[in-house]
Amino acid sequence: METKKRALGRGLEQLFNSDNLDLETIEKQIYETASNEEVLEVSLDELRPNPYQPRKIFKDEALRELSESIKTYGVFQPIIVKKSIRGYEIIAGERRVRASKMAGLLTIPAIVRQFSDEQMMEIAILENLQRENLNIIEEAFAYKQMIEKLELTQDELARKVGKSRSHITNILGILRLPKEVRDLILEEKLSMGHARILSKLESEDKIKEMALRIVNGNLPVREVEKLVDSTEFERKIKIERKKREEDKDLKYVEDLLSEKLDTRVKIKEHIIQISYANTADLNRILEIISVKEN
Repeated sequence: METKKRALGRGLEQLFNSDNLDLETIEKQIYETASNEEVLEVSLDELRPNPYQPRKIFKDEALRELSESIKTYGVFQPIIVKKSIRGYEIIAGERRVRASKMAGLLTIPAIVRQFSDEQMMEIAILENLQRENLNIIEEAFAYKQMIEKLELTQDELARKVGKSRSHITNILGILRLPKEVRDLILEEKLSMGHARILSKLESEDKIKEMALRIVNGNLPVREVEKLVDSTEFERKIKIERKKREEDKDLKYVEDLLSEKLDTRVKIKEHIIQISYANTADLNRILEIISVKEN
């Protein structure tokens, strides 16, 4: 009986086997199929982090806000866990666990399901990508781990996590940067736009030099692009720039929007075209531009 209760179920297995994963759909499937008897009060001391959790930094302020909410209203949504040799491993809901401990709780509602290692990795990364805004270094390592462990191509990974292929490529490129430069990104002294340009440079010394010039001079992305186009900096990836007749200012706006929305943007004949890969990607873009459904 215990094994049957912990099983994922056919519907959830089909979700994991689909091209595009959506955390809301996965959790909805679990919550709708779980009986009241399956929602357990689990001791917080019995819980262990998901070994595939990509987030390494949990912001104290956000945790305190969630903790205060839990003190007042309790934990609305059960966490999802997997039974392990000692206690339980957290599949989804580590922030709720941390905040509950801060709130002084001893137990938390949980639903037990039997996940494979691959599914544990996918859902942990999904929870952070679709809800918690991983920093780009954590996101890059998460993608690298999925590609290696699940033997995915970049195209397959992009479909799985609802991102564009260019987003995956650009984020993975950041892992080629020296650690000192990655630290500057973590400290938010370098933007994603800066990081993308630096990741295409050949010399590690030149990358470090340019990174310091950006930080010390507070250089915008457009200025950095001009600098690296000079013969002083050799690129790892040679870019053949096609001559375009459209207004350079419009090209600059296209680049700004593409960087902001992390997708391809075209401006032509007074029309702005924004590309998206799927529904999840569209919702991500709408959230960025603060568009909400009525």
